[in-house]
Amino acid sequence: MKQRKLEMLLEELEDFSSPELELEQYQTPPLLAAEILHFAYMQGDLDDSVQDLGCGTGILAIGAKLLGARKVVGYDTDSKALDTAKENARKLGVEVEFLLSDINDIKERVKTTVMNPPFGARVKGRDRPFLSSALRTSEVIYSIHNRGSLAFIQKFIKPAVITHSYVAKFPIKRTFDFHKKEREVIEVEIYRIKVSG
Repeated sequence: MKQRKLEMLLEELEDFSSPELELEQYQTPPLLAAEILHFAYMQGDLDDSVQDLGCGTGILAIGAKLLGARKVVGYDTDSKALDTAKENARKLGVEVEFLLSDINDIKERVKTTVMNPPFGARVKGRDRPFLSSALRTSEVIYSIHNRGSLAFIQKFIKPAVITHSYVAKFPIKRTFDFHKKEREVIEVEIYRIKVSG
């Protein structure tokens, strides 16, 4: 499937109905989701089992399944978001398992993790448990972080290594009361992390 076709399908998905500020619930933009997933696909990282930690409404998990992943599981602690994710998967006719679970409790190992963890804008370090869980349970990780996180991520993930990284634009629609603009575009860094061992 071409990247543009994937993006168009992902644009059909429902967003959070009532996003939680403390959970930093911002849907991954369809363009960015399609870009990351297509890159993962080209690297051969979506051919087996995939998990999405903090999957929200399921855009990355569903996209991975659309690109042919054998098995996809999405984990989140928000049952309303998971209901939306299940509906989104039904809408696009893909089978993804969505589970209500804290990411620290995940035991099952997968080949690849795709995730858009909280950036830690509200609570510093909110992305760390996501990284720790992904490092513990997968061989390859694709993760989105605030621009300027590279040195911290490199240190935090050792002995795992970043094999690819690039800067991308992440448009955020006005979601919460403190947002002044209809749409704010921030820069993020996308990392492909290879877990050693």
